[in-house]
Amino acid sequence: MTPRTSRTFALLKSVLLTAAIALTATQAHADKPAVIRIGVAQQGAGDPPTFGGSPAATVQQQQLLEKEFAADGIKVEWLFFKGAGPAVNEAIADKSLDFAFQGDLPAMLGRANGLKTRILLESGVRVGVKIAVPPDSQIKSVKDLKGQRVSIFRGTNLQLVADNVLAANQLSERDLRVINLDSASSLAALSSKGIDASVNDYHLYKLRDQGLAKIIYESQTDGPQFTRQSHLLVLDDFDRAHPDIVQRVVNVFVKGAQWSSDEANRDALFKQWAKSGVSYASWQAEFANQPLKSRNSPLIDPFIVARYKAVADSALKLKLIRQPVEVDGWFEPHYLDNALHAQTLDHYWTRYDAQGKPLG
Repeated sequence: MTPRTSRTFALLKSVLLTAAIALTATQAHADKPAVIRIGVAQQGAGDPPTFGGSPAATVQQQQLLEKEFAADGIKVEWLFFKGAGPAVNEAIADKSLDFAFQGDLPAMLGRANGLKTRILLESGVRVGVKIAVPPDSQIKSVKDLKGQRVSIFRGTNLQLVADNVLAANQLSERDLRVINLDSASSLAALSSKGIDASVNDYHLYKLRDQGLAKIIYESQTDGPQFTRQSHLLVLDDFDRAHPDIVQRVVNVFVKGAQWSSDEANRDALFKQWAKSGVSYASWQAEFANQPLKSRNSPLIDPFIVARYKAVADSALKLKLIRQPVEVDGWFEPHYLDNALHAQTLDHYWTRYDAQGKPLG
Protein backbone atom coordinates (compact mmCIF):
# COMPACT_ATOMS: atom_id res chain seq x y z
CA MET A 1 0.00 0.00 0.00
CA THR A 2 1.47 3.36 -1.10
CA PRO A 3 1.59 6.33 1.30
CA ARG A 4 -1.11 8.05 -0.78
CA THR A 5 -3.33 4.97 -0.68
CA SER A 6 -2.73 4.66 3.05
CA ARG A 7 -3.78 8.26 3.65
CA THR A 8 -6.88 7.80 1.50
CA PHE A 9 -7.83 4.65 3.40
CA ALA A 10 -7.33 6.37 6.77
CA LEU A 11 -9.45 9.32 5.65
CA LEU A 12 -12.22 7.01 4.41
CA LYS A 13 -12.09 5.06 7.67
CA SER A 14 -12.38 8.29 9.65
CA VAL A 15 -15.35 9.47 7.56
CA LEU A 16 -17.13 6.13 7.95
CA LEU A 17 -16.51 6.10 11.70
CA THR A 18 -17.85 9.63 12.08
CA ALA A 19 -20.91 8.71 10.04
CA ALA A 20 -21.52 5.60 12.14
CA ILE A 21 -21.29 7.60 15.37
CA ALA A 22 -23.70 10.20 13.99
CA LEU A 23 -26.12 7.49 12.85
CA THR A 24 -26.01 5.80 16.24
CA ALA A 25 -26.67 9.10 18.00
CA THR A 26 -29.55 9.85 15.63
CA GLN A 27 -31.09 6.44 16.20
CA ALA A 28 -30.72 6.78 19.96
CA HIS A 29 -32.45 10.15 19.84
CA ALA A 30 -35.19 8.79 17.59
CA ASP A 31 -35.71 5.79 19.87
CA LYS A 32 -36.17 7.99 22.95
CA PRO A 33 -39.88 8.40 23.68
CA ALA A 34 -41.22 11.94 23.63
CA VAL A 35 -43.66 11.11 26.43
CA ILE A 36 -44.20 8.41 29.04
CA ARG A 37 -47.92 7.65 29.48
CA ILE A 38 -49.07 6.16 32.79
CA GLY A 39 -52.65 5.04 33.28
CA VAL A 40 -54.18 5.19 36.76
CA ALA A 41 -57.15 2.92 37.47
CA GLN A 42 -59.15 5.49 39.38
CA GLN A 43 -60.67 8.91 38.93
CA GLY A 44 -58.32 11.72 39.81
CA ALA A 45 -59.39 14.67 41.95
CA GLY A 46 -58.37 18.31 41.76
CA ASP A 47 -56.65 20.36 39.07
CA PRO A 48 -54.31 18.93 37.99
CA PRO A 49 -55.83 15.55 38.92
CA THR A 50 -54.14 13.54 41.62
CA PHE A 51 -54.80 10.52 43.84
CA GLY A 52 -53.67 8.98 47.12
CA GLY A 53 -53.23 5.80 49.07
CA SER A 54 -50.17 4.24 47.46
CA PRO A 55 -46.51 4.88 46.66
CA ALA A 56 -47.60 5.41 43.05
CA ALA A 57 -49.60 8.40 44.30
CA THR A 58 -46.52 9.70 46.10
CA VAL A 59 -44.51 9.47 42.88
CA GLN A 60 -47.18 11.42 41.04
CA GLN A 61 -47.73 14.08 43.70
CA GLN A 62 -44.02 14.71 44.24
CA GLN A 63 -43.44 14.76 40.46
CA LEU A 64 -40.55 12.34 40.87
CA LEU A 65 -40.77 11.00 37.32
CA GLU A 66 -41.03 14.47 35.84
CA LYS A 67 -37.84 15.44 37.67
CA GLU A 68 -36.10 12.23 36.58
CA PHE A 69 -36.73 12.78 32.87
CA ALA A 70 -36.66 16.59 32.66
CA ALA A 71 -33.07 16.71 31.38
CA ASP A 72 -33.98 14.21 28.64
CA GLY A 73 -36.85 16.34 27.39
CA ILE A 74 -39.27 13.46 28.05
CA LYS A 75 -42.70 14.46 29.29
CA VAL A 76 -44.73 12.37 31.73
CA GLU A 77 -48.50 12.07 31.38
CA TRP A 78 -50.70 10.65 34.14
CA LEU A 79 -54.02 9.54 32.69
CA PHE A 80 -56.91 8.88 35.08
CA PHE A 81 -59.80 6.57 34.34
CA LYS A 82 -63.18 6.89 36.04
CA GLY A 83 -63.94 3.41 34.74
CA ALA A 84 -61.00 2.10 36.82
CA GLY A 85 -59.31 -1.19 35.85
CA PRO A 86 -61.62 -2.18 32.96
CA ALA A 87 -61.13 1.23 31.33
CA VAL A 88 -57.36 0.95 31.76
CA ASN A 89 -57.49 -2.42 30.00
CA GLU A 90 -59.20 -0.77 27.03
CA ALA A 91 -56.43 1.84 26.89
CA ILE A 92 -53.78 -0.88 27.06
CA ALA A 93 -55.49 -2.74 24.21
CA ASP A 94 -55.45 0.48 22.17
CA LYS A 95 -51.75 0.92 22.99
CA SER A 96 -52.47 4.39 24.29
CA LEU A 97 -50.49 3.72 27.50
CA ASP A 98 -46.93 2.68 28.30
CA PHE A 99 -47.37 1.88 32.00
CA ALA A 100 -50.39 1.34 34.23
CA PHE A 101 -51.12 1.46 37.95
CA GLN A 102 -53.84 -1.12 38.38
CA GLY A 103 -55.35 -3.72 40.71
CA ASP A 104 -54.84 -7.47 40.59
CA LEU A 105 -58.23 -8.61 39.24
CA PRO A 106 -58.65 -6.18 36.32
CA ALA A 107 -55.07 -6.83 35.25
CA MET A 108 -55.81 -10.56 35.42
CA LEU A 109 -58.87 -10.07 33.23
CA GLY A 110 -56.73 -8.15 30.76
CA ARG A 111 -54.12 -10.91 30.66
CA ALA A 112 -56.85 -13.50 30.15
CA ASN A 113 -57.97 -11.51 27.12
CA GLY A 114 -54.51 -11.45 25.57
CA LEU A 115 -53.06 -8.13 26.76
CA LYS A 116 -49.26 -8.32 26.72
CA THR A 117 -47.91 -6.74 29.89
CA ARG A 118 -45.29 -7.35 32.57
CA ILE A 119 -45.71 -6.62 36.27
CA LEU A 120 -42.70 -4.61 37.48
CA LEU A 121 -43.42 -4.01 41.17
CA GLU A 122 -46.23 -3.75 43.70
CA SER A 123 -47.63 -0.41 44.85
CA GLY A 124 -50.29 -0.68 47.54
CA VAL A 125 -50.62 -4.18 48.99
CA ARG A 126 -52.59 -6.00 51.70
CA VAL A 127 -55.48 -3.55 51.20
CA GLY A 128 -58.87 -4.57 52.53
CA VAL A 129 -62.38 -3.73 51.39
CA LYS A 130 -65.08 -2.24 53.60
CA ILE A 131 -68.81 -2.68 53.77
CA ALA A 132 -70.91 0.24 54.94
CA VAL A 133 -74.64 0.70 55.50
CA PRO A 134 -76.87 3.66 56.38
CA PRO A 135 -76.49 4.69 60.04
CA ASP A 136 -79.98 3.49 60.99
CA SER A 137 -79.68 0.16 59.15
CA GLN A 138 -80.40 -3.12 60.91
CA ILE A 139 -77.65 -4.83 58.87
CA LYS A 140 -74.91 -5.77 61.32
CA SER A 141 -72.88 -8.46 59.53
CA VAL A 142 -72.00 -9.86 56.13
CA LYS A 143 -74.63 -12.59 56.53
CA ASP A 144 -77.30 -9.90 56.89
CA LEU A 145 -76.64 -8.75 53.30
CA LYS A 146 -78.73 -11.59 51.90
CA GLY A 147 -81.49 -10.19 49.70
CA GLN A 148 -80.27 -6.60 50.14
CA ARG A 149 -79.38 -3.98 47.51
CA VAL A 150 -75.57 -3.94 47.57
CA SER A 151 -73.28 -1.94 45.30
CA ILE A 152 -70.11 -3.62 44.02
CA PHE A 153 -67.87 -2.03 41.36
CA ARG A 154 -67.57 -5.07 39.09
CA GLY A 155 -64.35 -5.72 37.21
CA THR A 156 -62.23 -4.01 39.86
CA ASN A 157 -60.12 -5.64 42.55
CA LEU A 158 -62.89 -4.81 45.02
CA GLN A 159 -65.13 -7.40 43.40
CA LEU A 160 -63.05 -10.49 43.96
CA VAL A 161 -62.37 -9.74 47.62
CA ALA A 162 -66.09 -9.08 48.07
CA ASP A 163 -66.90 -12.42 46.43
CA ASN A 164 -64.42 -14.22 48.67
CA VAL A 165 -65.88 -12.54 51.75
CA LEU A 166 -69.38 -13.55 50.71
CA ALA A 167 -68.24 -17.14 50.11
CA ALA A 168 -66.70 -17.27 53.59
CA ASN A 169 -70.15 -16.39 54.90
CA GLN A 170 -71.96 -19.01 52.77
CA LEU A 171 -73.21 -16.37 50.33
CA SER A 172 -72.59 -15.36 46.73
CA GLU A 173 -73.52 -12.39 44.56
CA ARG A 174 -76.62 -14.32 43.49
CA ASP A 175 -77.90 -14.10 47.07
CA LEU A 176 -77.78 -10.30 46.94
CA ARG A 177 -79.38 -7.68 44.75
CA VAL A 178 -76.07 -6.47 43.34
CA ILE A 179 -75.89 -3.08 41.65
CA ASN A 180 -72.77 -2.27 39.62
CA LEU A 181 -71.71 1.26 40.62
CA ASP A 182 -68.38 3.09 40.50
CA SER A 183 -67.01 4.45 43.77
CA ALA A 184 -68.48 7.94 43.53
CA SER A 185 -71.92 6.71 42.47
CA SER A 186 -71.89 4.12 45.23
CA LEU A 187 -71.15 6.75 47.88
CA ALA A 188 -73.95 8.98 46.59
CA ALA A 189 -76.41 6.08 46.55
CA LEU A 190 -75.48 5.07 50.09
CA SER A 191 -75.83 8.65 51.35
CA SER A 192 -79.31 8.92 49.89
CA LYS A 193 -80.25 5.40 51.04
CA GLY A 194 -80.75 4.36 47.45
CA ILE A 195 -78.92 1.15 48.33
CA ASP A 196 -78.77 -0.93 51.48
CA ALA A 197 -74.99 -1.42 51.55
CA SER A 198 -71.83 -0.45 49.70
CA VAL A 199 -68.68 -2.50 49.17
CA ASN A 200 -66.04 0.19 48.84
CA ASP A 201 -62.69 1.46 50.12
CA TYR A 202 -61.29 4.27 52.29
CA HIS A 203 -63.82 6.71 50.81
CA LEU A 204 -66.37 5.27 53.22
CA TYR A 205 -64.61 6.87 56.20
CA LYS A 206 -65.75 10.31 55.01
CA LEU A 207 -69.40 9.21 55.03
CA ARG A 208 -68.91 7.62 58.43
CA ASP A 209 -67.40 10.80 59.87
CA GLN A 210 -70.29 12.82 58.41
CA GLY A 211 -72.80 10.54 60.12
CA LEU A 212 -74.09 9.26 56.77
CA ALA A 213 -72.92 5.65 57.10
CA LYS A 214 -71.57 3.08 59.48
CA ILE A 215 -68.91 0.55 58.57
CA ILE A 216 -69.89 -2.98 59.56
CA TYR A 217 -66.98 -4.94 58.12
CA GLU A 218 -63.33 -4.53 57.09
CA SER A 219 -61.91 -7.53 55.25
CA GLN A 220 -58.25 -7.25 56.25
CA THR A 221 -59.24 -8.15 59.81
CA ASP A 222 -60.00 -11.67 58.56
CA GLY A 223 -56.48 -12.20 57.21
CA PRO A 224 -54.29 -11.42 54.20
CA GLN A 225 -56.27 -13.78 51.97
CA PHE A 226 -59.05 -11.17 52.06
CA THR A 227 -56.91 -8.33 50.74
CA ARG A 228 -56.21 -6.92 47.31
CA GLN A 229 -52.98 -5.86 45.65
CA SER A 230 -52.04 -3.16 43.15
CA HIS A 231 -48.99 -2.90 40.94
CA LEU A 232 -47.14 -1.03 38.22
CA LEU A 233 -47.06 -2.85 34.92
CA VAL A 234 -45.48 -2.05 31.56
CA LEU A 235 -46.64 -2.93 28.09
CA ASP A 236 -44.44 -5.55 26.43
CA ASP A 237 -43.74 -3.37 23.40
CA PHE A 238 -42.47 -0.49 25.51
CA ASP A 239 -40.38 -2.84 27.65
CA ARG A 240 -38.64 -4.29 24.60
CA ALA A 241 -38.09 -0.89 23.00
CA HIS A 242 -36.93 1.06 26.07
CA PRO A 243 -35.50 -1.18 28.81
CA ASP A 244 -33.30 1.70 30.02
CA ILE A 245 -36.37 3.91 30.49
CA VAL A 246 -38.22 1.11 32.28
CA GLN A 247 -35.31 0.73 34.70
CA ARG A 248 -35.32 4.44 35.48
CA VAL A 249 -39.09 4.42 36.05
CA VAL A 250 -38.76 1.49 38.45
CA ASN A 251 -35.89 3.26 40.24
CA VAL A 252 -38.17 6.25 40.84
CA PHE A 253 -41.08 4.11 42.04
CA VAL A 254 -38.81 2.36 44.53
CA LYS A 255 -37.64 5.75 45.77
CA GLY A 256 -41.28 6.77 46.22
CA ALA A 257 -42.06 3.50 48.02
CA GLN A 258 -39.19 4.02 50.46
CA TRP A 259 -40.31 7.56 51.32
CA SER A 260 -43.89 6.34 51.72
CA SER A 261 -42.72 3.52 54.02
CA ASP A 262 -40.75 5.70 56.42
CA GLU A 263 -42.73 6.16 59.65
CA ALA A 264 -41.04 9.54 60.09
CA ASN A 265 -43.03 10.65 57.03
CA ARG A 266 -46.44 9.32 58.17
CA ASP A 267 -47.90 12.75 58.97
CA ALA A 268 -46.47 14.36 55.82
CA LEU A 269 -47.63 11.41 53.73
CA PHE A 270 -51.25 11.66 54.84
CA LYS A 271 -51.25 15.44 54.39
CA GLN A 272 -49.89 14.97 50.89
CA TRP A 273 -52.44 12.31 49.98
CA ALA A 274 -55.20 14.56 51.36
CA LYS A 275 -54.73 16.66 48.21
CA SER A 276 -56.59 13.85 46.44
CA GLY A 277 -59.83 14.90 48.15
CA VAL A 278 -59.70 12.11 50.73
CA SER A 279 -59.21 13.67 54.14
CA TYR A 280 -56.20 13.35 56.41
CA ALA A 281 -58.48 11.71 58.99
CA SER A 282 -59.55 9.09 56.45
CA TRP A 283 -55.94 8.16 55.70
CA GLN A 284 -55.26 7.94 59.43
CA ALA A 285 -58.18 5.54 59.78
CA GLU A 286 -57.18 3.52 56.72
CA PHE A 287 -53.65 2.93 58.01
CA ALA A 288 -54.46 2.72 61.72
CA ASN A 289 -52.35 0.12 63.55
CA GLN A 290 -50.60 -0.87 60.31
CA PRO A 291 -46.90 -0.27 59.56
CA LEU A 292 -46.36 1.82 56.46
CA LYS A 293 -43.77 -0.70 55.27
CA SER A 294 -46.36 -3.46 55.20
CA ARG A 295 -48.76 -1.56 52.95
CA ASN A 296 -46.27 0.32 50.78
CA SER A 297 -43.78 -2.44 49.97
CA PRO A 298 -42.88 -2.81 46.27
CA LEU A 299 -41.68 -6.40 46.70
CA ILE A 300 -42.70 -9.30 44.50
CA ASP A 301 -42.36 -12.00 47.14
CA PRO A 302 -43.98 -15.44 47.61
CA PHE A 303 -47.04 -13.81 49.20
CA ILE A 304 -47.64 -11.60 46.17
CA VAL A 305 -47.18 -14.44 43.69
CA ALA A 306 -49.51 -16.64 45.73
CA ARG A 307 -52.18 -13.93 45.88
CA TYR A 308 -52.13 -13.41 42.12
CA LYS A 309 -52.41 -17.16 41.60
CA ALA A 310 -55.36 -17.18 44.00
CA VAL A 311 -56.94 -14.33 42.04
CA ALA A 312 -56.49 -16.31 38.82
CA ASP A 313 -58.04 -19.42 40.39
CA SER A 314 -60.96 -17.50 41.91
CA ALA A 315 -61.63 -15.58 38.71
CA LEU A 316 -61.85 -18.86 36.81
CA LYS A 317 -64.06 -20.47 39.45
CA LEU A 318 -66.41 -17.49 39.43
CA LYS A 319 -66.42 -17.54 35.60
CA LEU A 320 -64.95 -14.05 35.37
CA ILE A 321 -62.42 -15.57 32.95
CA ARG A 322 -62.94 -18.56 30.65
CA GLN A 323 -59.53 -20.20 30.77
CA PRO A 324 -56.63 -20.46 33.25
CA VAL A 325 -54.11 -17.63 33.35
CA GLU A 326 -50.39 -18.30 33.72
CA VAL A 327 -49.06 -16.09 36.51
CA ASP A 328 -45.40 -17.03 37.02
CA GLY A 329 -44.16 -15.62 33.72
CA TRP A 330 -46.07 -12.39 34.22
CA PHE A 331 -43.69 -10.87 36.75
CA GLU A 332 -40.50 -9.15 35.59
CA PRO A 333 -38.54 -8.64 38.84
CA HIS A 334 -35.06 -7.89 37.52
CA TYR A 335 -35.71 -4.13 37.25
CA LEU A 336 -36.93 -4.12 40.85
CA ASP A 337 -33.94 -6.16 42.02
CA ASN A 338 -31.59 -3.72 40.29
CA ALA A 339 -33.31 -0.74 41.92
CA LEU A 340 -33.30 -2.28 45.40
CA HIS A 341 -29.62 -3.09 45.16
CA ALA A 342 -28.63 0.32 43.74
CA GLN A 343 -30.52 2.11 46.54
CA THR A 344 -29.24 -0.25 49.27
CA LEU A 345 -32.77 -1.40 50.02
CA ASP A 346 -32.35 -5.16 49.54
CA HIS A 347 -33.46 -5.83 53.13
CA TYR A 348 -35.53 -2.70 53.82
CA TRP A 349 -38.95 -4.35 53.40
CA THR A 350 -40.01 -7.64 54.96
CA ARG A 351 -40.66 -10.52 52.59
CA TYR A 352 -43.70 -12.71 53.29
CA ASP A 353 -44.38 -16.34 52.50
CA ALA A 354 -47.41 -17.56 50.58
CA GLN A 355 -49.53 -17.58 53.76
CA GLY A 356 -48.63 -13.97 54.57
CA LYS A 357 -46.17 -14.76 57.35
CA PRO A 358 -42.79 -12.94 57.53
CA LEU A 359 -39.85 -14.86 56.08
CA GLY A 360 -36.69 -15.14 58.14
